[in-house]
Amino acid sequence: MTDRPTPPAPPERRLLLVHAHPDDETINNGATMAKYAAEGALVTLVTCTLGEEGEVIPPELAHLASDRDDTLGEYRIGELAAAMAELGVTDHRFLGGAGRYRDSGMMGVAENEVPGCFWQADVDEAAGHLAEVIMDVRPQALVTYDDNGGYGHPDHIQAHRVALRGYELAADQGHRIDRVFEICTPRSVVEEGFARLAAAGRDFPFEGVATPDDVPGVIDDDLVSVAVDGSAYAERKTAAMRAHATQIAVDGPFFALSNDLGQPFFATECYRQVRGAALPGEGRATDLFASGLFAADLPDGAAPGEHPGAEGSAS
Repeated sequence: MTDRPTPPAPPERRLLLVHAHPDDETINNGATMAKYAAEGALVTLVTCTLGEEGEVIPPELAHLASDRDDTLGEYRIGELAAAMAELGVTDHRFLGGAGRYRDSGMMGVAENEVPGCFWQADVDEAAGHLAEVIMDVRPQALVTYDDNGGYGHPDHIQAHRVALRGYELAADQGHRIDRVFEICTPRSVVEEGFARLAAAGRDFPFEGVATPDDVPGVIDDDLVSVAVDGSAYAERKTAAMRAHATQIAVDGPFFALSNDLGQPFFATECYRQVRGAALPGEGRATDLFASGLFAADLPDGAAPGEHPGAEGSAS
């Protein structure tokens, strides 16, 4: 009888990100994902929809849109795969399987009411799919949006709800994620970015320039828990953004979405902790996995995340 080989031990650090549509992950967390993947962490991305209702930027691909061929979602699967290859992320999944939940469109449009759209999904059911991923991966850190989804998009709001409910369901099944973070951008960084854009002193291929009010998830600097310096991975983030060509136009250190308004690119990505083990020390940390009581470090029988921590007010 031949002995079965011992399966390899899972990576010491495991990060799970929950996003609404393909491209959201790269804009918000691309440098973070590339950094941790390059350092050997397991980076798992869960995308909740295929982004079927996105507005298409390149004229030659306009036929993909939902009001024409309605094949944009399938196309964006390929864009996401290409972006993840640029970031070095090998574990990317769709919530409940590709196409399980449809893009709901912007808040207030008719697509919000379409059966099967993510906005209409039962939160417990959708969170159950996420809990399955959590139990498979057993991440120590979870990243998603704030309770307004950053800027009020229904799928982003729903992703926040599903992420936190999935966190609860997985804890009931025996794995409590050590820390939960919401994506944010400190006000000073936004102001600096737009000052940099104004000082560039050159013509952009964009119709106009955005304002700081167009940046989602802006918060006061003192509310930021972690700032991950991804400057060494800025080129990878840029390449991944270019891979999402139906949704993002890139020009050097600036980019625009379908509104064709230029905005600055951020390589340092920030997070606000809302659940779990307190970060060590005072002030802003630089690592989502900053030393603390992770599951592997807890005494036998102790439950991760149940020691004194930063149980936030996110809902």
